[in-house]
Amino acid sequence: MRVFLTGATGFIGSRIVPELLAAGHHVIGLTRSDAGARALERAGAQAHRGTLEEPDSIASGAGAADAVIHTAFDHDFTHFVENTQKDARVIEAIGAALAGSDRPFIITSGTGMGSLEPGQIAVETSFDRNNPNPRRASELAGEKVAARGVSVAAVRLPQVHDAVKQGLISPLIEIARATGVSAYVGDGANRWPAAHVTDVARLYRLALDRHEPGARWHAVAEEGVPVRAIAEVIGAGLGVPIRSLSPEEATGHFGPMAPFVGMNLPASGAWTRERLGWSPTGPGVLEDLRAMDYGVAAG
Repeated sequence: MRVFLTGATGFIGSRIVPELLAAGHHVIGLTRSDAGARALERAGAQAHRGTLEEPDSIASGAGAADAVIHTAFDHDFTHFVENTQKDARVIEAIGAALAGSDRPFIITSGTGMGSLEPGQIAVETSFDRNNPNPRRASELAGEKVAARGVSVAAVRLPQVHDAVKQGLISPLIEIARATGVSAYVGDGANRWPAAHVTDVARLYRLALDRHEPGARWHAVAEEGVPVRAIAEVIGAGLGVPIRSLSPEEATGHFGPMAPFVGMNLPASGAWTRERLGWSPTGPGVLEDLRAMDYGVAAG
C-alpha cells in the first residue's frame, strides 16, 4: 500500500517508516523542511511537504494514498488546548480526503481516554467523551469523520520512550535540571503507563496491516510506573535531591506540566495484545532512564 504518514520525521514516526518499508509498503512521509525531506529519502520514503497549520497541505497527501497513519502533534504544552484543537482540524481534513472510500485511517490519542473514572485502569473498549484532558478532541474528531463513512481506528499512546526521550518525562528531566530538584506530587504513588518506541512503531504497523474500523489500540507495555520511582531515577541521574510537593507547590514548580504530574493514568493493553498478537520486547522506562546520558540536555 501507499501509506501517508504524518509525523514521519518525529520520535515515533521515524521508527514507523522502517517498519512499514520492511512490510512492503510504500511510505509517503509528511515533512515541513528540506532536512526532513532528505532524511525521508535516505530512509527510502517519499517526502510530502505540509504543516499542521495548513490542513489542506496534509489532506492533499492523504488523498493520494491507500492508507493514512497520523502521528504528528504539536507538543508545546504551553498551548496544549490549542494544539489539540489543531489536531482535530487536521483529522477532519484528512477524513474529508478519505471520504467515500474504505482506506484505513489511523489516528493517535492517549491511553487516558480509555478511563471512565479518575485512577481507573484505562481499557481499549472505553472512551470518556467528557474526559477533562483536552486530547479527547482527537478521538471526537475521529468519531466525526467515521460517521461520514471513513474507516478510522486509533492508537492510544502511554509514555513512549528510549534512552533519549520519554514522553511527558522528558520535560520533567529538564525541570529537575533547571530547578535542582527532582519532584513528584504527594506520595508519588500515581502511575503512568509506558512502552518502548520500537514496540510502539510495530504496533502502528500491525494496526494498519490488521485494520479494524472503530478499534482503539493501547500501546501499553507497562500498565503503570509510579511517578515517585521515575523522579527517584531522574534525581539519581542528575545528582539532585528528590522532593515531594503539595498540589499547590506543584503549580509553581512544574509550570505548564503541573496538570499532568499528579495524574494517575494506569492503562491496560491486554486486549490489544490478544487481538493483534503484539508482544512488547523493549526495555522498561526506568531501565531507559537509568541508561540516559544526563550530561546532555534534551533537544
